[in-house]
Amino acid sequence: MGCRVSERRYPVKYKIIDGVRVPYHSRPYEYPSPADNYSTTTNEVSEFEQAVFEVFFTARNVLVSKHHDYGPTNISNAPGGALNGLRVRIHDKTARINNLIDSGKNAQHESLRDSFLDLMNYAAIALLVIDGNWPGVEPDDTEADCG
Repeated sequence: MGCRVSERRYPVKYKIIDGVRVPYHSRPYEYPSPADNYSTTTNEVSEFEQAVFEVFFTARNVLVSKHHDYGPTNISNAPGGALNGLRVRIHDKTARINNLIDSGKNAQHESLRDSFLDLMNYAAIALLVIDGNWPGVEPDDTEADCG
């Protein structure tokens, strides 16, 4: 028997950063909000911080766009449950990445960057499922780690 996700849901809160609504969670163990990681000595954002923001923003746009095309049921109705379906997708994507890197082959259809972006979004979807924020999936319906 696996461990069950807590029935406690954490509502998504938002901060406005550079005119963009950015989600963050307020939990018993606090994750830093995106704004908290900016330099404390200046109001400027480092090149690294800007690059991180751009990667996350790109991932968000891809996820929202694909969610529009797929809808929520490809995750919520996955055989074996939402997290199992995500685990299979993550395994397949990781196997593709490993094959391309280990063999030295050039990708024929999607770049390695796109594959890693997909992995990032699968992880984001898993967090949405675990947190009870994926449509059609109740926390009781998912298994999470026991930690």
